[in-house]
Amino acid sequence: MGSSMSAATARRPVFDDKEDVNLDHFQILRAIGKGSFGKVCIVQKRDTGKMFAMKYVNKQQCVERGEVRNVFRELEILQEIEHVFLVNLWYSFQDEEDMFMVVDLLPGGDLRYHLQQNVQFSEDTVRLYICEMALALDYLRSQHIIHRDVKPDNILLDERGHAHLTDFNIATIIKDGERATALAGTKPYMAPEIFQSFVNGGTGYSFEVDWWSVGVMAYELLRGWRPYDIHSGNTAESLVQLFSTVSVQYVPTWSKEVVALLRKLLTVNPKHRVSSLQDMQAAPALAAVPWAELSEKKVEPGFVPNKGRLHCDPTFELEEMILESRPLHKKKKRLAKTRSRDGGSRPENDYLQDCLDAIQQDFVIFNREKLKRSQDPTSETLPAPEPGEGAEALADGEGARLALRVCGTICPSAGSS
Repeated sequence: MGSSMSAATARRPVFDDKEDVNLDHFQILRAIGKGSFGKVCIVQKRDTGKMFAMKYVNKQQCVERGEVRNVFRELEILQEIEHVFLVNLWYSFQDEEDMFMVVDLLPGGDLRYHLQQNVQFSEDTVRLYICEMALALDYLRSQHIIHRDVKPDNILLDERGHAHLTDFNIATIIKDGERATALAGTKPYMAPEIFQSFVNGGTGYSFEVDWWSVGVMAYELLRGWRPYDIHSGNTAESLVQLFSTVSVQYVPTWSKEVVALLRKLLTVNPKHRVSSLQDMQAAPALAAVPWAELSEKKVEPGFVPNKGRLHCDPTFELEEMILESRPLHKKKKRLAKTRSRDGGSRPENDYLQDCLDAIQQDFVIFNREKLKRSQDPTSETLPAPEPGEGAEALADGEGARLALRVCGTICPSAGSS
């Protein structure tokens, strides 16, 4: 085993440290997800053997859907933050077609997937998720960030069962004293004050909205459905009325402490809602939580995803292989053929090309691995994990803000706070 591992290590390529990371630095293993934002696949970095998830977004579709500002905002945020209960960004780069974000690989799947698999979450397990999200949200608040889309779909489990918050596509940054005003989020998880601000005007909303979403998520994990019957087609006006007239029904068999905590999270008035780490630590339901150990992942989760399998819809990979007209694994040959055929000529749509040129010029390349080495010159690159140890990854802001402004002038979209 030792000699074979040494031979495998010796065969790994060595990349020039001055060279920017690009798609050639990764081996594409399989597709695991897609959404309006783009697609996600598992990749392995060729020189270190580390496993990551790689999210990629088609530039032309991004322009056509008016999502350039959102992608640049997400990049701006992810390049500035790092936390044990977030899905952290490691690299960002681009080519002619796509923008790429390489992040921590969380092989345990998202909580939506496990809900759909009819997993019965215990109170202790849900309590742990609440605490881990509390630590993540407390960190985000220290960075002036409102996530605005906390929901089971955006909470991923690592192979041991710890929860990590992902997807900052509609997050916003607010400075001290500022308030957000945009109608942003996923309606069943959005706090009442977001709709009230939209319908009645007023002062907007702040960090409390994410804690409401945690309450909705926790209730759903325990009961199998959400506390309010809200769907995407509901109007903001009808939801303002709903929150003022409908009361949440709690299950009699739930412990009094958990019900009390959910009531505090699902308080309609944000001024009275549990919305800080200090509030959470004072809650009777969480009185016995060893917060220091929990923040270091030393508290064992009650639910551990089955190892040896990916917890995602297998059709993602089939679609990529069979239906995708421009599969990622054939990109290199396709781009080479396109360059040879077109000779760098501009398309007839000048507006589109101007937008693509702006993205190409202003996209911020990021390499957390190199950043960490520059901050600690004595650190060494970690070796790749031994086979069988699991696939979990071992895992200039002003420039991004400038890029966001430039792209916004050419490719405007609804990306306000």
